[in-house]
Amino acid sequence: MGLVAALAVQSPAWAAPADAPKLDERHEAGRAIYNFRCYFCHGYSGDAKTLTSTFVVPPPRDFTKDTEDSISRKQMIAATRDGKPGTAMKGFKGIISDRDIELVVDFVREEFIRRKAENTRYHTVENGWPNHERHRIAFPFATGEIPLDRPWDQLSPVEQRGKRLFLSTCVSCHDRARLEQPGPATWRGRPLSYPRNHFDPGDYTGEPPTLVDAISSASPYMLHDVIPQVEGLSTLEKHGEHLYQANCAFCHAATGTGRNWIGSFMEPHPRDLTDPTFMGDMTHERLAHVIREGLPNTSMPAWKSVLTGTEIDAIIAYISRVFHPVKP
Repeated sequence: MGLVAALAVQSPAWAAPADAPKLDERHEAGRAIYNFRCYFCHGYSGDAKTLTSTFVVPPPRDFTKDTEDSISRKQMIAATRDGKPGTAMKGFKGIISDRDIELVVDFVREEFIRRKAENTRYHTVENGWPNHERHRIAFPFATGEIPLDRPWDQLSPVEQRGKRLFLSTCVSCHDRARLEQPGPATWRGRPLSYPRNHFDPGDYTGEPPTLVDAISSASPYMLHDVIPQVEGLSTLEKHGEHLYQANCAFCHAATGTGRNWIGSFMEPHPRDLTDPTFMGDMTHERLAHVIREGLPNTSMPAWKSVLTGTEIDAIIAYISRVFHPVKP
């Protein structure tokens, strides 16, 4: 069994909706590829309502706004194969086969452009989510009934517990839900990008589990979402820590290893900034260029429209202090 097929079997959230029309196997093969490789930028329903859209400039494409005439199949195959210069859209040539590129393009055109359909419906018994009602206090944040940036002091005790549950367990797949003031500046919840691996907060009628509890009962990915505690950071390094954790940790992990959930299945994987083999000869100039201009044929976007030169210098200072020394 191939990797995509295996993951599609193992994870119920990647299954086709139980009430979906019986489309052919080719379409469902495209769905499996999309749900494994494309969702964290373009969203499970192709509308780009994702956390990634708040980090990258320009944001990922919203396929639901397209028509069959606004973008051709040939254009989409070329973009998937070769990437889109000046964006975070990398090329998948050499990563997946030409056949798989056609499969995922045809899935997107049918599912999102033609049908404007929802993709995966997560929490149904058929998709492997029995007794999901026990998490109902988090539902208003997933559906957008309660904006995620509503101040804590304006939430009832039950709503506060629901928000904590949403931020600790739901946000990685449900993205950032609804905000009253959309934009990266309003995002304060820090996503935990890992599957819970049988972690069960129960009915969640009390306080959230402690970090130690969560680490011991969640998957190993969480270890890489914990920000390193380093004493004596300079003002520049502290500024770099804030910028790195807000902009870079989603892919490279809070620990700089790229071993978080998102980083673990991106191909090629985000660089391990703690790896002496890669970082041993790294210079400030080279790293600044990569951050500024991005890396072709990877998911590393160009940050020059987002970060100033001073901010890039601060990030490099933090990386050099906390992950691996960077040569001047």
